[in-house]
Amino acid sequence: MTVYTLAMESLSEQSFLILAALADQPRHGYGLVTEVAAMSDGRVQLRASTLYAALERLAARGLIAPDRDEVDNGRLRRYYRLTDTGATTVAAETQRMTDQARAAKRRLAKRDRQAAPRYGVTG
Repeated sequence: MTVYTLAMESLSEQSFLILAALADQPRHGYGLVTEVAAMSDGRVQLRASTLYAALERLAARGLIAPDRDEVDNGRLRRYYRLTDTGATTVAAETQRMTDQARAAKRRLAKRDRQAAPRYGVTG
């Protein structure tokens, strides 16, 4: 059994995708909405209220931090960045999901072998 480096409360899919979207560069709210939608092939659509509540929770846990504020066409855009703790969390969660997917694949392969038709045997 793999021991994961963080024993923090688990991440929701939305929170995981927000953190993953920040892994390569800081982004503002709308940038996060579009990146999360792209990463999930449109399956996860963040609404503003959901996004900003998630950002507050992630910041409170020290996983993200404000990066900078910019004014664009008279509107303030706050950019967020992934912290080192956030990067460690994304890596640990990614490993956990990879391990679970591997285990599921092994079980499915075993099921497929067990369900293979047996010639010469009638039921």
